[in-house]
Amino acid sequence: MLCCARYSLQLLQPHPSFPGGSTCACSCSSPSSSASGNQRQRLHPPAAVSSTTSCSTPPLTHPPDGDHPDEDGGSDAALLALLRARDTDAAYRLFSSNPSLLPSSPATASRLLAQLSFSSCSPDAFSRAARLLQSLRARGALDLLDANSLSLAAAAAARSRDARLAHSLLLYMLRQGFLPDRRAYTAAVARLTPPTKALRLFDAVLRHLRRAPPELISPYCLPDTVAFNAALSACADAGDCRRFRQLFDAMSEWSAAADALTYNVVIKMCARAGRKGLVARVLERMLSSGLAPCATTFHSLVAAFVGFCDIPTAERIVQAMREERKDICLLLRAVAMECDDVPDVEQGAALLDDIVAGAKPGQGTDELPLLPKAYPPNARVYTTLMKGYMNAGRVDDVVAVLRAMRREAETVPASRPDHVTYTTAISALVAAGDMARARAVLDEMAGAGVPANRVAYNVLLKGYCQQLQIGKARELFEEMVTDAGIQPGVVTYNTLMDGCVLTDDSAGALAFFNEMRSRGIAPSTVSYTTLMKAFALSGQPKVAHKVFEEMERDPRVAVDRAAWNMLVEGYCRLGLVETAKQVVERMKERGVQPDVATYGSLAKGIAAARKPGEALVLWNEVRERCLEEADEELLGALADVCVRAAFFRKALEIVACMEEKGVAPNKTKYRKMYIEMHSRMFTSKHASQARQDRRRERKRAAEAFKFWLGLPNSYYGSEWRIEPLLEGDDPS
Repeated sequence: MLCCARYSLQLLQPHPSFPGGSTCACSCSSPSSSASGNQRQRLHPPAAVSSTTSCSTPPLTHPPDGDHPDEDGGSDAALLALLRARDTDAAYRLFSSNPSLLPSSPATASRLLAQLSFSSCSPDAFSRAARLLQSLRARGALDLLDANSLSLAAAAAARSRDARLAHSLLLYMLRQGFLPDRRAYTAAVARLTPPTKALRLFDAVLRHLRRAPPELISPYCLPDTVAFNAALSACADAGDCRRFRQLFDAMSEWSAAADALTYNVVIKMCARAGRKGLVARVLERMLSSGLAPCATTFHSLVAAFVGFCDIPTAERIVQAMREERKDICLLLRAVAMECDDVPDVEQGAALLDDIVAGAKPGQGTDELPLLPKAYPPNARVYTTLMKGYMNAGRVDDVVAVLRAMRREAETVPASRPDHVTYTTAISALVAAGDMARARAVLDEMAGAGVPANRVAYNVLLKGYCQQLQIGKARELFEEMVTDAGIQPGVVTYNTLMDGCVLTDDSAGALAFFNEMRSRGIAPSTVSYTTLMKAFALSGQPKVAHKVFEEMERDPRVAVDRAAWNMLVEGYCRLGLVETAKQVVERMKERGVQPDVATYGSLAKGIAAARKPGEALVLWNEVRERCLEEADEELLGALADVCVRAAFFRKALEIVACMEEKGVAPNKTKYRKMYIEMHSRMFTSKHASQARQDRRRERKRAAEAFKFWLGLPNSYYGSEWRIEPLLEGDDPS
């Protein structure tokens, strides 16, 4: 029995629907199943599962509560017979008729899970395997399953977009002493988010493999190049150069040779690390290593330079591909030489140098490697270049590339524009506000044999909503549903609801929300927050609060900080500061800390309620919690309140903070406010001496504020002794 790792128990939390059995502390207290038999099982289709293989896991020492082996033995045998006959549907129906008793033997349980998992090619199909797992867990009978069936289930869960369940299954296997098949943990690592979680899972698998006796390790459990590529991609997504270098060096330890996809990931990692010069050298390193690049290699190169905002280099690469040149390394070498003198490379990013700069012994570095064949650009490469043009605001170039692709597709089918290409062109035109041309591109898609999909319609709908053309958005929505036969999704309805918010149509937003639910589409967190925004901006905070309460009751969504902030915003708009403060306190009790948006709403509410004392308290809290993140809107609102209330010392503190952040305060506005509200301050000739003493500090602060505004003042004179001191001022 392999000892489970404390690392996996403490840092990797299981899926809520599959806790993975009881936790243990470094000495596994689970039943001592036959690890040797299960470790040697290969991940194979259930047709090849034999009764002897499935029975390698020992049966339960005692039946679960309420089970009577004498009563369900016949049903279990019937279930096993159906499975051997490959009638998985009938076997599942028999299991569903009595899930509290079936299956009751290791052979039947393992085979049923294996066949259900092997036939799962969609999330709906995998739901049957998930139900079996939940049933076995509820009965405490998970130890009926062997390594083969668990590996198949984990792989199927990952393919069905339930990477969290796959993650939990794999952790359970490791705790039970099973080594999962590499295809199972590779699929999970490739799909898990965040990438740091995927890396922890891969590290846990490698650690258990290193601890296991060699004679118990099946070759199908060892990581291969595909597994390392998935882990390296997770490193690139996380921007972890150090871990990337460690895994790249570990590939030789596990006899996993780098392939073209590995170097494609190296391009991705170098781009993420900001190493433009290294990106330009990767292709040359690939060719020097005897590897032929693939189409994805050139797509990765173009995408990297687009990410660096180096559109000219991306254009040169695409043009060289169009000319079918084989010396693309020549132009990339020139780019690398331009970047050699760039200083200040971070220590972590410097770890990538040896990966790219390494060469085989005896090979010269001056010889220019040539491509084994020409690589004409495909639709992905062109689309990536179009995205670069879009980010640079070169809309005409985006349209020009689309036209060129359509012409080139007559001779090079790989250049034919696809959904992504057309959607990129529509997005660029929408961002430029050219809705007429964007709509024309949508109409062109049908003529080009590329029917528009939901994403293209959503982009166009968003454009109409942003331009407050909600009528045209409704017409396009009807066309999408009725004429094109495309079912709207939650993003579609969120876009339309946001358009209603922009046009102050809270009733329209509510109508779209109700229509979405009537179609069976589950609202997302954004759906609830957008509906709250509609009511908050229309002066109906109590209705927004009801939406918030319904959101809290919906188990499918999580109440995030944006929802809390929208609730605070709704109350603050009406000056209901006390109610807003109560919401903030509840927010803190739920573990959600206020941010700049929260404090900004409170500042506006304080200004509307004319409660300057609250502004001082809020300013102190902002200084303690989020001064670095404070923006112009928050600081400006606080400064307004302080100036109106004649808190000039605090106002000077706030405007000084604004200037430190590079934000120019509106002196014209504050000068006008001072003249209109405070120009006659401190002019009374009948004030008592005690009152004059009390207002001395305020008077000096007012003069300092006038000095900052450029108004006539005595502050400059008191500092430099050019003008007489004000009466009552301290000469020191």
